[in-house]
Amino acid sequence: MDWAGWGLFGLVATAALTAALITAQLAGLTRLDLPLVLGTVVTEDPDRARVVGFFMHLCAGQGFALGYAATFALLHRATWWIGALLGMLHVGIALTVLLPLLPGVHPRMASQRAGLTSTAVLEPPGLFAVNYGVQTPTVAAVIHVIYGIVLGLLLQAD
Repeated sequence: MDWAGWGLFGLVATAALTAALITAQLAGLTRLDLPLVLGTVVTEDPDRARVVGFFMHLCAGQGFALGYAATFALLHRATWWIGALLGMLHVGIALTVLLPLLPGVHPRMASQRAGLTSTAVLEPPGLFAVNYGVQTPTVAAVIHVIYGIVLGLLLQAD
């Protein structure tokens, strides 16, 4: 497996994904703020949460990059299109499994059943994260495909 590539290019791909997400937020295409969502797991302050969440996101990106690198190694092939397919699989799991389960464990996120007495500061993402905007699934798919393409182009299959 390409260990050096994984270490460096996982960060590059995660930075590309994060930059694309921030660009989409600034363009008004989505309200999904992954660093805020992740960081508010450990702190209430939104400014601190974004900083902490950014580093949590980098770590998660490295973990996913390890999975991509292992897949490329198993296939004995690393290409942009395999990376794109893995990105689609990645976003499919994130939008249909991971994000919808998050309210069950996130201390500051409301659930779909939260009532008027809820003190949660974050709304639940819902299926496909559509609670953060109807274009969020498309934005998420595009940025995860970018992530996969970057890894597919930069990692060696070894």
